[in-house]
Amino acid sequence: MPFDRREMVLLDEALRRLHDGFAQLPPADASFDVDRAREALLAAADRMRDNFPYHHPLYVGQMLKPPHPVARLAYKLAMELNPNNHALDGGRASSAMEKEAVADMARMVGWEEHLGHLCGGGTVANFEALWIARELSPGKAIVASAQAHYTHHRLSSVLGVPFVSIDVDADGRMNVDALRRELASGQVGTVVATLGTTAAGRVDPLPEILSEARATGVRVHVDAAYGGYFGLAGNLEPATQAAFDAVRDADSIVIDPHKHGLQPYGCGCVLYRDPSVGRFYRHDSPYTYFTSNELHLGEISLECSRPGASAVALWTTMRMLPLVRGGEFARGLEAGRDAALALYAAVRDDDRVAPLFAPELDIVVFAMRAPRASAASARARKVFDNAARRDLHLALATFPRAMVEGTGVIEAWDANEIVCLRACVMKPEHREWMPEIVSRLKASL
Repeated sequence: MPFDRREMVLLDEALRRLHDGFAQLPPADASFDVDRAREALLAAADRMRDNFPYHHPLYVGQMLKPPHPVARLAYKLAMELNPNNHALDGGRASSAMEKEAVADMARMVGWEEHLGHLCGGGTVANFEALWIARELSPGKAIVASAQAHYTHHRLSSVLGVPFVSIDVDADGRMNVDALRRELASGQVGTVVATLGTTAAGRVDPLPEILSEARATGVRVHVDAAYGGYFGLAGNLEPATQAAFDAVRDADSIVIDPHKHGLQPYGCGCVLYRDPSVGRFYRHDSPYTYFTSNELHLGEISLECSRPGASAVALWTTMRMLPLVRGGEFARGLEAGRDAALALYAAVRDDDRVAPLFAPELDIVVFAMRAPRASAASARARKVFDNAARRDLHLALATFPRAMVEGTGVIEAWDANEIVCLRACVMKPEHREWMPEIVSRLKASL
């Protein structure tokens, strides 16, 4: 976990290169009390030890993926200047780097023409996309699947927009027949399709959703905060790949580089296919946007101050690991999916547990076999604790009866939902660590 000495040498070299760019300035005292700083920093290190080992391959709980070393180094490099990407005055170079990085992400989903920017994360990104949707379809409802992220309902409430939850099928994907019935009401303005649900990693059938929405003139927003990069992977099932291929026909998309994009928190991205939606962001700022006729990122963002360091880290990572199929970055995604398939096979073949379905991306969900639903939930919690004692960190997630009943894992249903075990095997190294992960899991059952 500690910095590799080579990283420190590389950072020192980069800092010297950066400082050389300001060599004409007179020296300015930047000294600080090293002894007091040491005490405070070591105290922080002691406090930070009260954490799960998010960086380690034995952590398969939540969606926490360590930043790439080059992202960490670039972020630290940028923090020497601490740029603000709201206006060019505060982040001239980092704003240009953000525009380039965002354009590369737009090209990844098939858009040469686009409008977009980075933001604090998926919640803010989705908020902006739903706000634009409200402005384009005032008074109309936003609909999303029952397995979509809970923030869509909450954000709709903040925006004062009706929200409708669409049932999912037994595989946890949006039920297109239920969507069709809701669209027939004529009261829907936007459909949110999720490409990679948070709980189970399920991918809504985007081609079918687009077909239904277009037939009724309804906007389609894609929440791919978790799964957005998987269109680059070469080992998806055909239906899943078709959903990612269809993103180019959606109206907007959200992707979180701080999930699979190897970035520090928080780094989200919102993209629009039609740049003209920028008119809704337009505002006057008599003191901010006077230095250039070029686009200031604050003119297309609801947020004002934003860390330029996030843009520098993302740009640097993408320079080293381009977003291309077959490249090193894409192979990392494929490794995580291979790991998920290996874990799925291991739990499928163990008669004490049952996976809910084969993973579409790199999340595996499985239930404990039990005579009653309540007993299965209790057993899942026990396995969660047993595994943690073996330094294997899983997650717990609750799923409705409709998504579990088909597995035959429960003999008698005394509850309408059960707690299941969930593993996010999103680190590339999980593929090589899977035998050890499976061994510790089986010992915990």
